[in-house]
Amino acid sequence: MTIQDKKYGLADFILIPFKTSPMLTIIRITEKIISALLPSLQVLATASFVDTAVDIFKKGGAADRIYSPLLFLMAIIAYQNISWTLMDLGNKKLIIKLNEQFRTAVVEKRAKLEYRHIENNDTWELINRACADPAGRIYGGFDVFLWMAALIVRVISVLMILVTQVWWAAIIIIAFSVPLFYISLKSGKVEYEAHKEAAKHQRRAGYLQSIITNRENVEERSMFSYTHDIDKKWYEKYEIARKINLRTKARNYVKMKGASIITLLISVLICGVLISPLRTGAITAGMFMGLVTATFDLVQMMSWELSFLTREMANNREYLKDLTEFSKLSEAKDALTLPDDKIQRTEFRSIEFRNVSFKYPGTDKYILKNLSMKLEAKMHYAFVGVNGAGKTTLTKLLTGLYDNYEGEILINGKSIRDYSTAELKGMFSVVYQDFAKYYISLKDNVALGNILKMDYDKVREALKTVELTEAVEKLPNGIDTYLGKIKEKGVDMSGGEWQRLAIARTLVSSAPVYILDEPTASLDPVAESNVYEMFGRVSAGRSTIFITHRLGAVKLADEILVIDEGRVVEKGSHSTLMKKGGLYARMFESQRSWYKLEEEASA
Repeated sequence: MTIQDKKYGLADFILIPFKTSPMLTIIRITEKIISALLPSLQVLATASFVDTAVDIFKKGGAADRIYSPLLFLMAIIAYQNISWTLMDLGNKKLIIKLNEQFRTAVVEKRAKLEYRHIENNDTWELINRACADPAGRIYGGFDVFLWMAALIVRVISVLMILVTQVWWAAIIIIAFSVPLFYISLKSGKVEYEAHKEAAKHQRRAGYLQSIITNRENVEERSMFSYTHDIDKKWYEKYEIARKINLRTKARNYVKMKGASIITLLISVLICGVLISPLRTGAITAGMFMGLVTATFDLVQMMSWELSFLTREMANNREYLKDLTEFSKLSEAKDALTLPDDKIQRTEFRSIEFRNVSFKYPGTDKYILKNLSMKLEAKMHYAFVGVNGAGKTTLTKLLTGLYDNYEGEILINGKSIRDYSTAELKGMFSVVYQDFAKYYISLKDNVALGNILKMDYDKVREALKTVELTEAVEKLPNGIDTYLGKIKEKGVDMSGGEWQRLAIARTLVSSAPVYILDEPTASLDPVAESNVYEMFGRVSAGRSTIFITHRLGAVKLADEILVIDEGRVVEKGSHSTLMKKGGLYARMFESQRSWYKLEEEASA
């Protein structure tokens, strides 16, 4: 199953489950139709049972005549009880199938999206809405759709019986049901709009709640004692959302209750009117009892069930709108292809930027402007500059996340636009500032760095290289220990250990170029220098790029490139740039005190 670029409508609440599991969908629809017809069948069964019982009481005769309508009535009641349990099991299986296929399709679509959608706030919110429990949203729409259809079948079947008995009573009920249906429809929409408004405050309240409950914040909660203040802010947002929902529900309750009271009075009137045909024999006593019960059931359905289903349908239709917009988001070509191992066996010679200019989609400001530079193989380079200078943007262009740049970017003299996505994936191994923490086994955490060949011997070697062997030996299950707290006996690691793990993940890669994009930004300057020194040591003979705005470790680079306002304004070794007395020297002097302890320790 794939997410098609189309307009999704109510019919897709049926079509998507059908594509996922035709048999379960057909069974679910069939069961719903049968359940919708049961009230009408129960009217007929009740009428037959009561009339037969009265006839036996008055005229006598064989008492076994009562068994057929009694068994029919018992079968209906038994089916209602048993079918609920069986259908609940079927529903769970259908949800599993939707998770296996539809949710997977949504995840694949998300993975294929062009990177610009991830960095755009509006499309990012759309992506989050579309990907939030997609299987549950489709199943919810499917279930509500069936309930709505069943409600219509149920009403029509009861009215048909009423028409055959007292046609004018059916017309009266229809006449008063239409306004009630309109009120239900309008109330459902109003309640949904209020729900959307309240949801904004609920999201904020949810975030504040996570601050005062999550394990990640426990140290700062204890240190700063901010729980009371955050709790107060949470309560304010919670109360705003609660009052919005309460006011809406109260208004709708008054409307629906008033309308249902009127309809109830009409129903009582109709039941009173039915006494006349009962006296004349136009309808039997059993039919009278069945119709009275069915009429009051109709009032209950029109009063509350319809309002609830209308609101839920409006909610689910909004999801279809999001799914439609999500389906139209552009995809990156070959986004899911694996890295090309052939490119990793090809000799890497150089990377060259020629007059490259770039601005992010939807903006007018150039992040890079006529930038030119050349990087040679087996050299350690450092890109430095203040935040926002364009350092990380260089990585995004190199790895193919954006291709809407001006100028030329060449790898081995060939434009990166002429490289396939798989080749670019195979060319680079990157450790990002916000590196991932995978809550899986430690060995798989590292092995993911080379998905083409998950060599666990190489994993152990990488762990030894980043000096994590001793820490791993202390874990309960060694290299097989699960990390994080989501699994029983899972173990968390320190910030520094997670960073070393991310570097180890890079080291198992066979990519010819390693990039460290400020992965140590959360460390103190001295610790950062130690990490870069270690990485420079273990990546000897490789082409590496360090990106940082802190300069303590860049002395390790063969060449430093200073980026400012989207251009390379200085380049050279640490000593050369210090003698030059330019931007790099001023930046280094401003940071010198950060590294004073390190210099004293090494002296």
